This record gives sequence, structure tokens and C-alpha cells, in this order.
Amino acid sequence: MKVFMQDMTWEEFKEKKENAVVILPTSSTEQHGPHLPLAVDSILSTGLAEMVAKKVGGIVAPTVNYGYKSAPLSGGGPLFPGTIDLNGNTLVCLVFDILEELVRDGVKKILVLNGHFENEAFLLEAIDLISRKYEDVVIIESSWWDQVSLEVREKVFDEVPFPGWALEHAAIAETSLTMFFKPELVQMSKLVEDKPVAELGYSIYPISKCEIPQSGLLATARTSSAEKGKLLAEDIASNYSKIVQANLK
Repeated sequence: MKVFMQDMTWEEFKEKKENAVVILPTSSTEQHGPHLPLAVDSILSTGLAEMVAKKVGGIVAPTVNYGYKSAPLSGGGPLFPGTIDLNGNTLVCLVFDILEELVRDGVKKILVLNGHFENEAFLLEAIDLISRKYEDVVIIESSWWDQVSLEVREKVFDEVPFPGWALEHAAIAETSLTMFFKPELVQMSKLVEDKPVAELGYSIYPISKCEIPQSGLLATARTSSAEKGKLLAEDIASNYSKIVQANLK
């Protein structure tokens, strides 16, 4: 069964879209330390969207692979080569245009599955503008980490204290999920133990004055595993499918 929109012909998409939920994965191209690829956010949001689509009979739209500006203390910032940032207005307009094209194609139920911490406010702005214009369309937005149950989180962070999702960048959750979805892209031999000297509680501009570890890591990825990634992915996909079934029937 095809779930990826880009793999369908226009006739197949036309037939399936009538009753299906369309899932739009959003992400970024961003540094994830020396052991993970720049595409982590894309890999995770796309992989999770595929799992959800198979559970609910949905369609996965092409992933938005660029996101809002990586913040120093939640993504490491643009000080690292390969981090490609969008301005806020650009992301709002991009997501608005994609959603509007889906709506014009007759799609009435959309799930925006976000995989980049800094995206959320701009995604909600685009969704709000679409909702005001097309009142008969239902759109749900949620970042994948908000669908991790407490029970599973405690199993994943069984040896290392949970640092909070902002600092959980390229750390245990993202590393484990990447090991589950794309193990060939994980280089655990390059993993280092690193984190900021302290959580500031404020932002400094220019961001070059922020004290970011040279590795780009904000918390440890020690104890990561594909098994933990599988546990996370199944938990997240299950919770997303419950939301879809409850609100996008």
C-alpha cells in the first residue's frame, strides 16, 4: 500500500485523498553533533509520519526539509556548517502555500507532524491563517516529542536523567530514533560526552557570544539504542493515531 504522496500518480492521489488524512512532516536541516546526520529532523518526522499513515490509512505529503532558525540552546545554532535556516516569514508562507494547495485539491483533514523544536510558532501561524480562510478544513499540529508517554520516557531515560526536550538535541531520543529508522547513518564511534557549561535562561545576540560546545551537543547520547528508538517510535505513532481517530474521522 502506497502512503507517500510523491510515489502516487495523480489519479491514485485523487482517489485516495477523498477520505484520507494527509500528514505533512516538517523538519529542518541542522547540525546534530559529530555522530548524526544533518537530516535527523527530516528522518524522524518522515519515518513517524509513515508509521502513522499506515495505522490510519493516511497519505504522507513530501517533507518540509528546512525549518526556522536553529537556536543555540535547543539546536546548536547556525554556527555549524550545514545548518540551513529559514526566516520566520519564509516558513509561514511556505507552509501556508502547501496547506492551501492541499485544501484546493479537496483535502479536508490534515496532520502537521513537526520534528524541529523552533518551528512550532510559525507552523501554528500558517495553520491559523489557513483555518480562518477555509473553515471546513480540520488541521492538527503536534511535535513528535509531545506524543511520548511518561511511561516510555522513563524507560528510555533509565540510566541518564531526562534533560528536557529543548536540550534533548542529538541526545538519547533523537539518536535512538535515528538508529531505528536509519542505522547506517549513525556513527556512534564519533560520539562524545558534551553539554553547555550552564543553562542561561536567556538569549544573547549575536549568537556567536553564546557558549555552545564545539561538538554541537547539548546533552549526552550515551545509552542510546535502536531498541529504545523502536519503543519511542511505536509509542509516538500510536498516540498520533489516537489523536487522528478522535479528531479527524
